[in-house]
Amino acid sequence: MSTVISVRVPKWVKEKLDRYGIDVAELVRKKLLEEVERIELEEIEKQLDVLRERLKNKIDPYELVRIVDEERWERR
Repeated sequence: MSTVISVRVPKWVKEKLDRYGIDVAELVRKKLLEEVERIELEEIEKQLDVLRERLKNKIDPYELVRIVDEERWERR
């Protein structure tokens, strides 16, 4: 399902877009998707920072690596 978004631009901008053959709908769709992805990545980074801080000094990274390695060897 999709929805329609409209935007007002100066007439000269629309004329230039037409002159250069720019597909406005495709351009806007692409840029909006890129912006959403950028914002989501920022949110994930913030959540990871919070988790890192909460787990700081609680999990020994070397012990975690050892456990993962053991699990991998057991699956072989």
